[in-house]
Amino acid sequence: MHVTGLDHLVLTVENVERAVDFYTSILGGTAETFAGGRRAVSFGDQKINFHPAADVYTPHATRPGSGSGDFCLLVDDSVDAIRRTLRESDVDIVHGPVEKIGARGRMESVYVRDPDGNLVELARYHATK
Repeated sequence: MHVTGLDHLVLTVENVERAVDFYTSILGGTAETFAGGRRAVSFGDQKINFHPAADVYTPHATRPGSGSGDFCLLVDDSVDAIRRTLRESDVDIVHGPVEKIGARGRMESVYVRDPDGNLVELARYHATK
């Protein structure tokens, strides 16, 4: 077997519409509704599916719970622009900007928490020469 990429991830959240609003209005994703009214937000070829904590869908993780996510989203804006957008949206930066090494090399990151407390890293890769 050879894994070729990541299609989606699932976040268990206390309020699905609040999560959809955060990931669309602040982070620029596109809201989706699919099978049985389930909600997701897409970012290009990847998406985040949201499961309500009070009624987790099957199948699900062994211990689903809100606020346990920790993941990185890639952005094409400068870190200054990211910081400005977050400030204008009243979203606190909990760490950064900081240099990190991602799957493809060096990047600059800032960390925020979504409404459920998940740690969201927003990163931009350095230009390669």
